[in-house]
Amino acid sequence: MSQKQQTLSREIAFAGKGLHTGARVNMTLCPAEENTGIRFRRIDLEGEPVVEALAEYVTDTSRGTTIEKNGVKICTIEHVMAALWGCGIDNALVRIDAPEVPIMDGSAREYAAAILEAGVVEQNAEREYYVIRETTRYTVPEKGVEITVYPDEGFGIDVHIDYNSKVLGNQYAKMDSLDQFASGVAPCRTFVFLHELEPLLKNNLIRGGDLDNAIVVVENKVSPEEVDRLAALFDKKDIRVESSGLLNNLELRFLNEPARHKLLDMVGDLALAGRRIKGKVVASKPGHYANTEFAKMLRKSIKREGVRPRFRFGLNDEPVYDINQVRATLPHRPPFLLVDKIMHIDDSHVAGIKNVTMNEPFFVGHFPSEPVMPGVLIVEAMAQCGGILALHNVEDPENYSTYFMKIDGVKFKRKVVPGDTLQFELRLLEPIRRGIVLMEARAFVGEQLATEAVLMAQITKNKKN
Repeated sequence: MSQKQQTLSREIAFAGKGLHTGARVNMTLCPAEENTGIRFRRIDLEGEPVVEALAEYVTDTSRGTTIEKNGVKICTIEHVMAALWGCGIDNALVRIDAPEVPIMDGSAREYAAAILEAGVVEQNAEREYYVIRETTRYTVPEKGVEITVYPDEGFGIDVHIDYNSKVLGNQYAKMDSLDQFASGVAPCRTFVFLHELEPLLKNNLIRGGDLDNAIVVVENKVSPEEVDRLAALFDKKDIRVESSGLLNNLELRFLNEPARHKLLDMVGDLALAGRRIKGKVVASKPGHYANTEFAKMLRKSIKREGVRPRFRFGLNDEPVYDINQVRATLPHRPPFLLVDKIMHIDDSHVAGIKNVTMNEPFFVGHFPSEPVMPGVLIVEAMAQCGGILALHNVEDPENYSTYFMKIDGVKFKRKVVPGDTLQFELRLLEPIRRGIVLMEARAFVGEQLATEAVLMAQITKNKKN
């Protein structure tokens, strides 16, 4: 697999129904900038809010994986997440007009096939991995659930399932690398026990379920009347129970298709760790709850490793805004203009540079014998960089200013001293509405995080003199 990040070569459209809502869904997978990850955009809601596909946003795992942020939900994301991750996509924007991903045939086959047909594009940024350095384990002993990841040079998953089912028995599935995903894992459909169907329907779930998108396992003998009722329920004729203990609605694609489907779910759920893993995962009786709890553990470990810059620039790289363009956008002037150049800008991210020299006027008094850049000025410099992002799409930015409303979560990780080069990276946390800007801000010196904060500001038109 490529060591560079990858995105889609073009947009890919899907239409179908949500498994639980039964609603008609239109969904488009779109290429995305490097370092942005997988994000879902609800285009049916005002402002088209975005929810990042990360474990901390998981709110429900009862019959699928649901993520939610600021009251905005996207349900049953595991199959499309598995297809994107399994086909090597690191960055994608998923535009969707309903609260649930279409179930398609109950597997990730159609998603994976379309992604591979469209092709992928290698991006400039290096792909970041979370390297497992020591064995990590998650267990739910009373349910026999255990997920363990061991150090390994690559990524693989072994799955064992046992539901005390005389039909399924003990099943095993194995994937030694994601190269096997599209052919050996993606086609595997979800499964459900017949005795689970009625409670699900009574709880207003699986309204989009039918006998074309699930393997139905029948443990006990079923009367002809029950079969007829089931046929009427799903509007199917000639339903019968095969000697294998499965309804005759479909044929298995693999003898161990249920175990392979659990492996598929794990690929999608573990993608919520937000970084590709170098390690061997061994799981017994996994499910969405255990998978996502394990992904949350990995997320915490990743964060403990430290935050690193998203963007990397060379000394000879041309800026997007030079100092004259910065001056034309911001009202600040020396000695209070604290951004030298902008190296990257898009609709949600900005990266800028400040070269800290001994000539800075604040070093005269802070401190004469040990010059240190004041933390408040680092925050101000990040805010100025964020102001350029906020005014990026304004036709006459020179007529507007941004004013602080709130600063949260400020942390100073290291001193900034003469000779350092500060790299600012800011990200919009939500779309700008009514002139209110909310950003995550970070300042780095080299690979080290120096300062971080969450900034809120108001864009205001300047009064004419």
